[in-house]
Amino acid sequence: MAQQKRIDRDDAETIALQALAYLADDPQRLTRFLALTGTDAGQLRTQAGAPDFHVAVLDYILGDESLLLTFCQELGIDPAVVAPAHALLSGQW
Repeated sequence: MAQQKRIDRDDAETIALQALAYLADDPQRLTRFLALTGTDAGQLRTQAGAPDFHVAVLDYILGDESLLLTFCQELGIDPAVVAPAHALLSGQW
């Protein structure tokens, strides 16, 4: 059985910021994210660095398996680390 790499808080924050950049890179993805989270473009700019916002971004990515897999494939991220990153940032791990 392969051993999963442990991630730290910096790794988790990096994944969240990569996910946010991935969403922001496509107007349709970003518009849907903003609509479903109740966030507007102004809030996005001010909250992008906030830990709670990182949790929301990862929660959103994890809520859509095809989005998760596409995000991970395009950025070369192991999909198995996104949930632990979410758990770490949300204080569940």
